[in-house]
Amino acid sequence: MDQRHFAKALRKDMTEAERLLWLRLRAHRLYDQKFRRQQPIGPYIVDFVHFGARLIIEADGGQHNASGNDAVRDAWLRSQGITVLRFWNNEILQNTDAVLEAVLRELAKGAPSPPTPLPHGERGDSETSSIRDSHER
Repeated sequence: MDQRHFAKALRKDMTEAERLLWLRLRAHRLYDQKFRRQQPIGPYIVDFVHFGARLIIEADGGQHNASGNDAVRDAWLRSQGITVLRFWNNEILQNTDAVLEAVLRELAKGAPSPPTPLPHGERGDSETSSIRDSHER
């Protein structure tokens, strides 16, 4: 089975933890952020991805306990400039809000800060005036 068909099959057969997390991430429900589920990236299929923030969220069950494959996979994803957050299924099921807060903290790291307004007395300084004057010409 190729990756696209396998990803589609995974979307149909999500774990309980994945379903719960997807309910909170889908349709821009987490502060209007866009996530996709079960997406092929390179040689891997990731559980959830925010392409704009280059953030992957993995929901791990017992099969991931001390998995060397996960370390190799995470290293490859990091080499592509992607951050990987891993949460145990029971953590997602029992403490969903804390998981979502961790995701939001990670998203905030990559968000540009809003521009700082100029102090009131500096709005009409000569540099600003010369910029305005050059645009008026």
